[in-house]
Amino acid sequence: MIYMDKTKKLNVSDNNSDIWNLIGSLHHSVYLIRQHELKQHHIPIRQLYVLRAIRDLGPNVSLSDIAKRVERQPHVISRQTILMEKDGLLNRKRKTPKTNIINLRITKKGLRIINDAQKSEAIDTIFSCISEAEGQQIKLGLKKILVKVKDYAASNIKEEVDLWLK
Repeated sequence: MIYMDKTKKLNVSDNNSDIWNLIGSLHHSVYLIRQHELKQHHIPIRQLYVLRAIRDLGPNVSLSDIAKRVERQPHVISRQTILMEKDGLLNRKRKTPKTNIINLRITKKGLRIINDAQKSEAIDTIFSCISEAEGQQIKLGLKKILVKVKDYAASNIKEEVDLWLK
């Protein structure tokens, strides 16, 4: 009987590992395809995420708010926005000369890229194999897993946890 319980536990762990590996493989593959698709717009996928976050969160958004939205640390977002300003995608301006608060404004070029890159033929084609109902079930399941990830991290990881887990 004990042997069967160990086998059952092993099968659950094997199944969970298989799911984890599939999620990782799916993310990596789709990410690479989307990145390739975005080459025509001359923007890395992470910069597109940042532009969309700025657009969605509004003109007085903080670097911390953007970082939380795109699941990165504020210093990473600060560096990205500096590069994006050099590429003409947005303007950075300190609220006052002696403050760390920065106002970000998307340029016309940045808005054009957001609009041009909005539609993804690759993503639409890839996800066309699932029905709307299946898509809703997948989203529900992934959201449940994400809640568990955040709960687990909050309870079991003692060092500072990334902003998006808070």
